[in-house]
Amino acid sequence: MQTDSEATVQARAIALLPLIVFLTIFLGSGIYHSLIGTEFAFYQVKAPVAALPAIILAALVYRGKLNQGIEEFLRGASHPNLILMFMVFMLAGAFASVSSAIGSVDATVQMGLSVIPPTFILPMLFVISAFIATAMGTSMGTIAACAPIAFGFTQVTDIDVIYAIGAVVGGAMFGDNLSMISDTTIAATTSQCVQLRDKFRVNVWIAVPASIVTILIYVLSTGSSNAVEYRDFNWLLVLPYIAVFILAFSRLHVLAVLSIGVLLSGLFGLFATAEFDLLQLNTSIYDGFVGMFEVALLSMFLGGLSAIMQREGGLRWLIERIYSLTRLFKVGQQRAGEIGISFLVVFSNIFVANNTVAIILSGDMAREVAKEYGVDPKRSAALMDIFSCVVQGLIPYGAQLLLACSIAKISPVELIGGVYYCWILAIFAIAAIAFRFPQIKANA
Repeated sequence: MQTDSEATVQARAIALLPLIVFLTIFLGSGIYHSLIGTEFAFYQVKAPVAALPAIILAALVYRGKLNQGIEEFLRGASHPNLILMFMVFMLAGAFASVSSAIGSVDATVQMGLSVIPPTFILPMLFVISAFIATAMGTSMGTIAACAPIAFGFTQVTDIDVIYAIGAVVGGAMFGDNLSMISDTTIAATTSQCVQLRDKFRVNVWIAVPASIVTILIYVLSTGSSNAVEYRDFNWLLVLPYIAVFILAFSRLHVLAVLSIGVLLSGLFGLFATAEFDLLQLNTSIYDGFVGMFEVALLSMFLGGLSAIMQREGGLRWLIERIYSLTRLFKVGQQRAGEIGISFLVVFSNIFVANNTVAIILSGDMAREVAKEYGVDPKRSAALMDIFSCVVQGLIPYGAQLLLACSIAKISPVELIGGVYYCWILAIFAIAAIAFRFPQIKANA
């Protein structure tokens, strides 16, 4: 059901203009510098600075008083989900920084090399990330825990950092999509009025085959990797990461998991590393915070922009246009409905950069489309969750890619092509619409 405030919002295309301006500056600058051969092309214009003209434009587009527009922006920037994201960024940065300073990342990588052939490093990163994300129900916590290890492997093998980090992001999005406790799963099933298990039964037949193909590609693509000699390592320094992985499977809150990880890394560093002291611990934690500042600030800016776009009817206009477009599809009634539902969540996600929010915003309209076109609610819930995770795992200004790239020090745009799973999942989802699989029994 729509709230009164949502029902009275007038659809306005111009409300989408601020985000378009941001993307034009951010992506346009990066593409231009790439063409002229500038090193670190997408870092020449800092993303938070590129967002400032968009914020100013959003204030001008806002139809109320300027003070009201600023308050709306601040409400969006301080949304509980964004504050949680901000804390994850900070703690992930601190954990990665302290772990690196005490040698925990290197020790964990050496342990991995001692038991895992280089051919299976990428599949292992994908599978472990998928299991952790499924257990935790969050892709952010998974990336925070696994990305430093993936980056560490690239430093001692010939595996490209883009593919290693892409494997982690792909596995994280697999778990985010399938987990019973994921925000996206709960939002999709609630909006379509279906049970969690019913959505899972449809989702699993699309996501699992996509993951198997992804794993096979990783095995084949690293089949010629050279053997790597591993060095001796201190088992004590591996324990912080082992503890974080175990705690993740226990379904402890992501903030608690990362906080314990920082604490354990600091304690083991103090007792197991002679040159590591309290002053260095303090410096490492702060350096981790500083390293995540840009991505955290950008997320808050985009959260404020999203709130204004939603309040001014930009997203409403987008959803209504897609709903109208659905009527023009000549591919069979059910297929047309499923394409329309997929478009609703895809474009909502592109503009809000948050898959859970995208599902919530497009949920009511998707349910109307499903009812009108005879789409089973189980399928509509699964497709919404799948396509929201596909988009979230590929947009360069989404929290997942920003976090992963901050840890690995690479451009989000460069990473897009390395997240194989999201591309393959999109192909399988499109095939599911085209060939109408899996078939659902009426009493299932």
